[in-house]
Amino acid sequence: MQTIDNTKPVMVTGATGYVAGRLIEKLLSEGIIVHAAVRNPDNKEKTKYLDALAEKLPGSIKYFKSDLLVDGSYDEAMAGCEVVYHTASPFINKVEDAQRDLIDPALKGTQNVLEGVNRTDSVKRVVVTSSCVSIYGDAKDTLNYPNQEMTEDQWNTTSTADHQPYSYSKVIAEKEAWKIAEAQDRWRLVVVNPSFVIGPGINPHATSESFNIMKQFAKGDFKMGAPAFNMGCVDVRDLAVAHYEAGTREDAEGRHIASGHNSSFREIGRIIKDKYPNYPIGKGSVPKFMIWLMAPSAGITRKVVARNVGYPWKANNTKSKEKLGMTYRPLNESVEEFFGSLIDAGVIEKK
Repeated sequence: MQTIDNTKPVMVTGATGYVAGRLIEKLLSEGIIVHAAVRNPDNKEKTKYLDALAEKLPGSIKYFKSDLLVDGSYDEAMAGCEVVYHTASPFINKVEDAQRDLIDPALKGTQNVLEGVNRTDSVKRVVVTSSCVSIYGDAKDTLNYPNQEMTEDQWNTTSTADHQPYSYSKVIAEKEAWKIAEAQDRWRLVVVNPSFVIGPGINPHATSESFNIMKQFAKGDFKMGAPAFNMGCVDVRDLAVAHYEAGTREDAEGRHIASGHNSSFREIGRIIKDKYPNYPIGKGSVPKFMIWLMAPSAGITRKVVARNVGYPWKANNTKSKEKLGMTYRPLNESVEEFFGSLIDAGVIEKK
């Protein structure tokens, strides 16, 4: 057992990000002092959504300048903190240089933050935002897992810098976190492994692959139907709760799959179309051979198509329910409110 003092501040990396925004909202609602680590604290356009939360919630927020690739840049922010939430890691599928844009920030950022933790005696608990893609590389991989489903016991062994580089960046970052954690005995590492994150963020103009996909549905990219691409989904607000519980529960330990639903692009499209019928979204599925043919023009490799489209996706979220007390809101609610929030903000044209 490890008691956490909620009167002490907590640090959040990547504080202006999609996941961090809802986490900070949860922390502020609990009256906690948040040390928000951001690249540029003076950029009020970036921090205004967090400032708005701090004005109406009982907690408080203080900004600290930091950078994933600058050694020691988190030390000031984590001073006096008992809990560190490391959420910062880029989530983008189209990159010019995977090493520079994905792998280095994920790996070096994790090393930088955790080496800072090793220097900061007050820290007792570190919660790292990993991903289900640390558990599997392609949906086809899960056919070899027990019951053909993901659990916290599995690791992704098929992603590389050339194939699924985002997934690879998450694998090596999480493994590095465990390596650093196991080399000491003062602080405990707890990991949250979310599936595809959806739901309204505090900033409707955020840059994340989740937002890009909603925009694709709105633009008509799936007017012929969505690919038979299966994945898990978790609401960003539920994910915030999972992080909070991972950081505060005395007995929290290990990895936790945070995924509310085994779903698909097709199901997300159906939910949007049922709620917002004027958008050009087909209800059928595009044949796999067509996706395979068109893949390069869409910035997707044919290997990704071959190993993912048409394969089932199943994750076991029992541990998050039993150990973090998680309950997950209905998928319809997450999708409808996410899409609706983008319409309300003018990010998606109203039809």
